[in-house]
Amino acid sequence: MPENLTSGYFNSAMIADSCLSDMGSQFFMIREATERFMMIAPSDQEKDSILFEGEELEVDGKNYIKCPLTHHNAAALRERFPHTAPVKIGKVNSFGFGDRLGNAGTAHLKAVRGSGFRPVLAQQSVRELQRTGRTASDVLDAATWAVFETGYSEGFGADGDHLKNEQDIDGMLEAGYTMLTLDPGEYVQGDAASMNRDEQKKALFDLPWDLLEETPEAFLRRVNGIRIPLVAEWILEPGEEEILTAIIKYGKVIAHTKMLADYIRRDYPAVDPELELSVDETDHPTTLFEHWLIASQLNRLGVELVSLAPRFSGEFEKGVDFRGDLSRFTEEYKSHLAIARIFGDYKLSIHSGSDKFGVYRAIGALDQGAVHVKTAGTSYLEALRTAAHADPDFFAEILEFSKSRFDLDRKTYHISGRVEEVPLLTELNETEWPSLLNQDDARQVLHVTYGSVLHSPESENRSFKKRLMNILIDHHELYEDYLLRHFGKHLKPFEQQQE
Repeated sequence: MPENLTSGYFNSAMIADSCLSDMGSQFFMIREATERFMMIAPSDQEKDSILFEGEELEVDGKNYIKCPLTHHNAAALRERFPHTAPVKIGKVNSFGFGDRLGNAGTAHLKAVRGSGFRPVLAQQSVRELQRTGRTASDVLDAATWAVFETGYSEGFGADGDHLKNEQDIDGMLEAGYTMLTLDPGEYVQGDAASMNRDEQKKALFDLPWDLLEETPEAFLRRVNGIRIPLVAEWILEPGEEEILTAIIKYGKVIAHTKMLADYIRRDYPAVDPELELSVDETDHPTTLFEHWLIASQLNRLGVELVSLAPRFSGEFEKGVDFRGDLSRFTEEYKSHLAIARIFGDYKLSIHSGSDKFGVYRAIGALDQGAVHVKTAGTSYLEALRTAAHADPDFFAEILEFSKSRFDLDRKTYHISGRVEEVPLLTELNETEWPSLLNQDDARQVLHVTYGSVLHSPESENRSFKKRLMNILIDHHELYEDYLLRHFGKHLKPFEQQQE
């Protein structure tokens, strides 16, 4: 409780964890009906020079500024209190929370406290921003207000996810993001293994060797016959065919990554963001030599990674648990960790990481290396679970609309969910409707149609987003409880790593 604030109004409206003091001025958050505001009690020395925008008012003879949660005020808060601005997380365990609605951050921070994981609180891809109608600044501002509201001061990251080009990078760095996930997936030469010898030779010499800062002849001399010690007495010895296929498959990926890293250094010399590389969206698992080749080439070219996302065996589909052989995953994970250790001990990143409880247990039991887990739509599903409890008829509207949009929206996702396998609401008691959020097909139908629900002309005519947000405000305690329970299930399996 800020000093000298004895008003009954503030006692009932103030969010106690948010209280901060600086230069004699006091800052705290209040909740008024369905809205939150930042209140400032400026000191005498600051009352005429405060940089925040808001309404001046007097309560019990004391002056205050009642500030809306705008971008201007979020930016001013980050300037005034550095712990509300994102930082670089480093090569330690971290957890990415994709908050597509911008209202789950406080629960995310409460869930991650004491887990041993650092939160990457602001995390969105360009695709997510387009589908939700938000900006990178909107996402970061929501994270800043969550940090302020909860009193969290241990540092959080901001990840611009799946960035493909310079324009994508510009939007994230100009907003203040501290981590960039580069996605050069469109440069993967997926048919490299099926080429004949002449086709491979042509493809090899057609690679952008100027960006790779080498000649094909020099590359082959350097890598042919190489022996790569991994763990214990295990040595990786790729053959000539494997080497040729790998450089053709990933040569353009490496070159594009180098080009983007150079662009960041050249155009943003004062910024040194953490870089993650995503190579997970391919048709086949990343082999150990492919991983080594990518990492060794980037290391030679001076590109440092904080994390890398390989493609593992098994299926990492959106919104559902891992489908595959966990024993095989565990062995692959350990092997990829050995590659990461060679080149700076960067983290392995698990993409489409939400709800992969078997994978979490496997990694937690290993107690080896550091991991980054990336989640996104699972928080949106908990919002819909809240709606199913609080307003079943509204939930039914969203479900039926999502089913109608599923065939279109699923085209950019690798999922196996089927609309016809979603149980019919007419066959369930209304009290059972929330249980649909535990059924895989329903989860995937709802998961991938978020953009249509939140930001399409059809949905706006039915005010889906506005109605959903109002439900989550009116039932914020229930919403938070669902989020805490859900992310507790995500983080608890890793506790073995922390002991």
